[in-house]
Amino acid sequence: MLIVELVFTATSERLAARPAHRVLLQRLHEEGLLVTAGPWADDTGALLVFDTERGELDRLLETDPYYRTPGVEVLGVREWAPVVGRERLIHDHA
Repeated sequence: MLIVELVFTATSERLAARPAHRVLLQRLHEEGLLVTAGPWADDTGALLVFDTERGELDRLLETDPYYRTPGVEVLGVREWAPVVGRERLIHDHA
């Protein structure tokens, strides 16, 4: 699994781009590529958990213009190996 952390600044462009981005996130979730996603409670950024390989994640980030919108910065991408929870069960039995 891969974790994407975003950091936000207050811009009208980011807020305008968010609805289309959320539609895309819903589609990725339905396809099984996105496990979960959401903003920090203070709206200073967001965390997204993808169940895909790095090359596919890079392609997904490139195809969504939200990640290049003023006010949105990809702070980092990290590989994650959960040891507890539904995600662990999925991977252990796949």
